[in-house]
Amino acid sequence: MNEIPFSNVYGKKLILASISPRRENLLRMIGFDFEVVNSQVDEQSEVYTIPEVHVLELAQKKALKVAEKIDGGLIIGADTVVVLNNQILGKPKDAKQAKEILQQLSGKTHEVYTGFAIVEKPSGEMLSEFEKTLVSFRKLADEEIDRYIQSGSPFDKAGGYGIQDQGALFVQKIDGCFYNVMGLPVTKLYQALEKFVRD
Repeated sequence: MNEIPFSNVYGKKLILASISPRRENLLRMIGFDFEVVNSQVDEQSEVYTIPEVHVLELAQKKALKVAEKIDGGLIIGADTVVVLNNQILGKPKDAKQAKEILQQLSGKTHEVYTGFAIVEKPSGEMLSEFEKTLVSFRKLADEEIDRYIQSGSPFDKAGGYGIQDQGALFVQKIDGCFYNVMGLPVTKLYQALEKFVRD
């Protein structure tokens, strides 16, 4: 069965304000037709202590930044963070930091927050929401962590791991949206997009 692209159904251009390959893959997986435009927002320059505020603020800034360049369409911005004991864990800068983060997550349950913002042009109307998923890691051996770091996978991911790669072997249990951990809560995003085209 051929999937019908979102933009062909509703007649609106869809733009992803992110160069995350995982978000691109998720949108393609559910049959969306879209363009990718790098927002060039510096994620490291702003850190908010409340996770949901952090992801929503950055998602909105990414979407609004790209919206400045677009005459018409729906622009999606998104941001994901990993939170342990109320502390936001960012993307590791090097192998040492990656190991420290994964050792912290070992044997514990952490939270993954993803916020997204949709901006409609030319109206400028914006809608933003977030999703939270609980992820429990089993106890990890240092050798496993070292092998994972050697793969290069941790360095572009919040919390230093990807649930869609070898990092899946660390996960014992998930409570909530699996795709949220990858970087987009696709069902909630779809329902939000529906509000723009159905209302």
